[in-house]
Amino acid sequence: MRVLLIDDEEELVSTLAERLCIRGFQAEWVTDCRAALALADEIEFDIAVIDVKMPGASGFEIKKQLQNKFNKMKYIFLTGHGSEDDYETGLTEAGEKYYLIKPININELVKILQELYNE
Repeated sequence: MRVLLIDDEEELVSTLAERLCIRGFQAEWVTDCRAALALADEIEFDIAVIDVKMPGASGFEIKKQLQNKFNKMKYIFLTGHGSEDDYETGLTEAGEKYYLIKPININELVKILQELYNE
């Protein structure tokens, strides 16, 4: 499974990628929309894990740009802002089980990645 991690918190996203690689995933990470689109042009990812609030473009905007190019990719959203509005938007955009609040439990992320991949 190839996973693209997109989050402006470099330490978090690099650590998540490392932990996923240890568990047998092929995980790459970037910290902005432009880098995400460029990397997705090079590698065919199965799932993108995207932070909701980032400078320049929201996670939902990044998803729309990726969907325009890669119709088979699936999505999980992350947020460090556990507000009701963010949660409701996440439910609308991605479905409840594909929306996680930071700090991320790596075992929960792995479980959701596997579920989503097997859908």
